[in-house]
Amino acid sequence: MKRLILIVAAAVLATFQPKAQTTMTNLNEKQQALVCIAANEARGNMKALRNEVNKGLDAGLTVSEIKEALSQLYAYTGFPRSLNALGVLQQVVEQRRKDGQPTAEGRDADPLPADYDALRQGTAVQTQLVGGQPFTYTFAPQTDYYLKAHLFGDIFARNNLSFAEREIVTVSAISALPGCEPQLKAHVSGARNMGVSDAQLHAIPALLRERVGEAEAVRCEQAVASVFGEACQAVAPVDFDVWPRGDKNPYGAYFTGQSYLAPMGPVTNVTFEPRCRNNWHVHHRQVQVLICVAGRGWYQEWGKPAVEMTPGTVVAIPAEAKHWHGAARDSWFQHLTYHTDVQEGASNEWLEPVTDEWYDQLK
Repeated sequence: MKRLILIVAAAVLATFQPKAQTTMTNLNEKQQALVCIAANEARGNMKALRNEVNKGLDAGLTVSEIKEALSQLYAYTGFPRSLNALGVLQQVVEQRRKDGQPTAEGRDADPLPADYDALRQGTAVQTQLVGGQPFTYTFAPQTDYYLKAHLFGDIFARNNLSFAEREIVTVSAISALPGCEPQLKAHVSGARNMGVSDAQLHAIPALLRERVGEAEAVRCEQAVASVFGEACQAVAPVDFDVWPRGDKNPYGAYFTGQSYLAPMGPVTNVTFEPRCRNNWHVHHRQVQVLICVAGRGWYQEWGKPAVEMTPGTVVAIPAEAKHWHGAARDSWFQHLTYHTDVQEGASNEWLEPVTDEWYDQLK
């Protein structure tokens, strides 16, 4: 048994609730598609991007509009992701035309006048975005020039996407970039100055949660709450692309909060939303093994202190031990589980819930 635990734990190490959702219908279908296209471009998920590009074209986005959004994103996510995404768009368009699916090319941006001053126009656009005066990056003057003249001058001057659409794209993409929270907050604030409504900004996290991922939704949700001065508990998400969330747990009657099960061959991945935990229970005539793979949670045996579980923590629960396990209050939690040393007549006995009074003593 110890050898099996070490093997699975080594693999794990190698791989190594917020407020009510605002209705997504505050974003029309084309705007929803732009959100999901941008976020999946930023995460580098080409399979999901292909699906969202098709949805966008079905919803009425043109090839030109999607091409413009993905081209703009090189300034935020880098040329490699942008070029990969444009390649996916090209493949989707070729396949749709081969299959006879409606695929509108759309119009390209109008040509700029011969005397167009990108630096002057870009400074004006950046001033509008910031709301008052342009951001001047004196520490790196050349970067300051690129931001004003190229991003907000050359790119934003292309009128086949509106300023509001460009900021919806930018907010959605940065939501998928860990560690870019200051820039995300700045663009949430700036989006309001570029014509994105408060209702639309509040709808983006709900859409990200539904169609992209929990981590992306949480980042956006917290940025929006910060800009609007709203309460939003900081919650550590997990990446379901690494360990799948699975379907809602059919044993939910024995859990406080929502949990999910994802069978993975000889083991099962169990996902707990923040504060979710199972009832006290006993495994008769078998040993249960837990291996934390993401987030933070707790394991506790009756009469003993709770044990914090973080990625790599392995717990072997003795047969006949009364216990519970679940997520921390501020984090999602995932653990693999399997049974070993299973004897004839093995069973599971569910007992009383872990009360809020008991649970809230944990730090």
